[in-house]
Amino acid sequence: MTNWFRALFMSLMFAVAVTGCAQAPLSIDPATADLAGAVRIVPEYRLGPADKVRVNVFGEEALTGEFLVGGSGKISLPLIGEVQAQGLTISELQELIATALRQGYINEPRVNAEVLNYRPFYILGEVNKPGEYPYTNNLTVLNAVATAEGFTYRADTRRVYIKRADGEGELAFPLTTATQVAPGDTIRIGERFF
Repeated sequence: MTNWFRALFMSLMFAVAVTGCAQAPLSIDPATADLAGAVRIVPEYRLGPADKVRVNVFGEEALTGEFLVGGSGKISLPLIGEVQAQGLTISELQELIATALRQGYINEPRVNAEVLNYRPFYILGEVNKPGEYPYTNNLTVLNAVATAEGFTYRADTRRVYIKRADGEGELAFPLTTATQVAPGDTIRIGERFF
């Protein structure tokens, strides 16, 4: 292998390694981890129990309304009955409802849906008022801490632990204005070590 080719190969391998590391979540033991490059990517929102949605079927006022996703993950709509909403994005729900309405009810239904109330997030640990709070769009960890009336004097203000509603364990992220929160997340602010 020539030196030029070896240098090119090593540069490419380094670039691939750095790119992969920047997107990967951190391990649960952040005491030894460097959080400087960690970024939390919140995927497209998927509906779940306790979400409230508004469904509009244009030109059909009787089919328009606000619906709550029940514990079974379903919403009950006029004419078509129960529809599985859990795990769907809003656009997927719109298409599912339109498809169901085409089955002998309406020729070309135009359906629009939006989330009115998201399921709550939870914050615990070193904040003044731990508990359950309503989620808002583009919520960050610092906004969540402000909602819980700020940090206690013992709080570690450098990192945060987040457990997704559908995740198995919590992951550590830097506590910055860029760290996003998703509905159903459990946020834990740890205690700092002196």
